[in-house]
Amino acid sequence: MPTPRQDIFYLHLLRCIAAIAVIAIHVLGPFRFLYGEIPFDAWFSAVGINALSRWAVPIFMMISGALLLSSNKPFDARHYLKRRLGKVVIPFVAWSLIYAGISGALANDPQITVQAIVDAPANPTWYHLWFFYDFIPLYFVIPLLAPLLKAMNEEQIKILLAGWLTLTCMHFLKVPSFLREPLVLFIGYLVLGWYLFNRDNRSQLPLWLGLGISAAVINLLGSYWASDHKGAYSALFMGYKSINTVVIGAMLFVLAQSYAERLGAALRRIVTSISTYSLGIYLIHPLLLIPIRSAIERDYAQFGHPAVAIPALTLLTLVVAWALTALLARLPIVRQLVP
Repeated sequence: MPTPRQDIFYLHLLRCIAAIAVIAIHVLGPFRFLYGEIPFDAWFSAVGINALSRWAVPIFMMISGALLLSSNKPFDARHYLKRRLGKVVIPFVAWSLIYAGISGALANDPQITVQAIVDAPANPTWYHLWFFYDFIPLYFVIPLLAPLLKAMNEEQIKILLAGWLTLTCMHFLKVPSFLREPLVLFIGYLVLGWYLFNRDNRSQLPLWLGLGISAAVINLLGSYWASDHKGAYSALFMGYKSINTVVIGAMLFVLAQSYAERLGAALRRIVTSISTYSLGIYLIHPLLLIPIRSAIERDYAQFGHPAVAIPALTLLTLVVAWALTALLARLPIVRQLVP
């Protein structure tokens, strides 16, 4: 069984690529809704990148499950709430207020800030903060889930995962069920991450590659078909709680587990640094995208073809957000905003 430490390199690699994928999704956001308004190749380049990046948020959840559910330390509620939950809640509250202020400033209307704060219990003050509304409740499940998993044998775990995969299929097909709740569906990612983390999956890599690549192709072609059928952008095949996203996330987890150690020392240092600051990068990068997304909405062509522009803007945003996060992390008090 792997040692549940934060510095296992393939987990750093997964955090790094997930952070990059999230930025790409947010960079390409304005392109998605230009179906029929811009050349098809430009639109599909953006939607293609979107379709191939939807595993990002589930990967973050799988990493949390791998580490937190594998801990063998005696559970201390006070320590857990302060060190684990507090590390997420404090930045979430602070950045919710910051982005509420930004929304009012951009509209030159303080009332918008006030309304955003009033609505914050039900609606995020900025688009990327939705993640915390689904992620924070998982922290209250983990202490209860960990002892249950340790008491179950492998065959029982397989049945649990099979039930969850069935539920994700039901969710995609919109089969009525009281279990089709975000909390229940996202718990499955915790269990999947824990399960893969505590196994040697190298012999199953060809299977995961076959399934994952097939799911990615379905995402690509399905997104085109669904949008063409709808006559507008469709995210039918790109939900975070869909079976194809599960499969792609699992494939990447096993792939990183199998090959991450082959990366050179210099690249490993870069990957580890981005991973270390990934939460701060996630929180900060939408600030940098405000002028970029506005410019895309005004005239996307000024950046060149989306197939080149989106990766370039993603890389630029990543580097600046990474540098800002590293800087803020060195400042007293402020460092709590980018843990």
